[in-house]
Amino acid sequence: MELNDFTVSFDEINESNFEDIALRLFRFQYKNNLLYQTYVQHLGKDPGLINSTAKVPFLPIRFFKTHTVVCGTWTPEVVFTSSSTSGSGVSRHSVLSLDLYLKNAVSIFQHFYGPVENYHFLALLPSYLERSGSSLIAMIDYFIKMDSSGHSGYFLNNYDELLLKINSLKNSDRKIVLWGVSFALLDLAEKHEIDLSWCIVIETGGMKGRRKEWVREELHGFLCKKFNVKQIHSEYGMTELLSQAYSRGNGYFGSPAWMKIQIRDINDPFQALGKGKIGGVNVIDLANSHSCSFIETEDLGRVDENSTFEILGRADNSDIRGCNLMIG
Repeated sequence: MELNDFTVSFDEINESNFEDIALRLFRFQYKNNLLYQTYVQHLGKDPGLINSTAKVPFLPIRFFKTHTVVCGTWTPEVVFTSSSTSGSGVSRHSVLSLDLYLKNAVSIFQHFYGPVENYHFLALLPSYLERSGSSLIAMIDYFIKMDSSGHSGYFLNNYDELLLKINSLKNSDRKIVLWGVSFALLDLAEKHEIDLSWCIVIETGGMKGRRKEWVREELHGFLCKKFNVKQIHSEYGMTELLSQAYSRGNGYFGSPAWMKIQIRDINDPFQALGKGKIGGVNVIDLANSHSCSFIETEDLGRVDENSTFEILGRADNSDIRGCNLMIG
């Protein structure tokens, strides 16, 4: 197999051609990803009879902990790894092109927020910086490097330095994006009542075992009050996906044209549910063209009539890991 046998031009994907591209990618991955092929065969599914994404088998995300999920044989440029808060193992996602991942991340961010050059990026992500292999850190690193002013950066647990930096940028012609893992934002809010009304606060991740999980509405309400902002934004991403979704408030996420969410019945994982129903979250991420684009996650969620979606918690007995782990 040649790795250029299947290429996805993200700029050309839209609502009208998504289904056709996704099905062509399914056939490519069935042929070239031996793990996925074996899984589909084990289910007794005939790929020739799969004529809609509603019928495509989704690979359980736990396989990224036990197998190398790739199409063909090649040397990855980078391997993204997850945290293992519960101690049950680490997910590994082999990535053919780091540059493709980073450009994809920029494109998605700009779809929701406009040019990256319009922002300073301040990051409060201690749990991610304390380990290697984080896809989130790779993305934030890239955003920080794109800020030619040199004001963007990480602050680990140094809240005083962070506040000094925020105050120094108050008259800047750029807006601040403060990225934070939930427990770090909560720590900051409990220790400091500050005016971030001119900033965008994006939470990305749960408590990572550091604190008890909060109901999302309560956490966001507390942070809004302490930071004097109208909304807390969120990012939904994970090691096993190369695309991200964003919420600009109220917990409803939008995704790029090449990423779609399907909801499955908890008791019958091969039964798709309609809009408004709560169930397990399946993700189609066409950016995963050289691994697997059809992922059965361990999140619970719901898709609304506008095709935005909510993440409402975790399925029973699943790991505490990944981004946006608030309980709905």
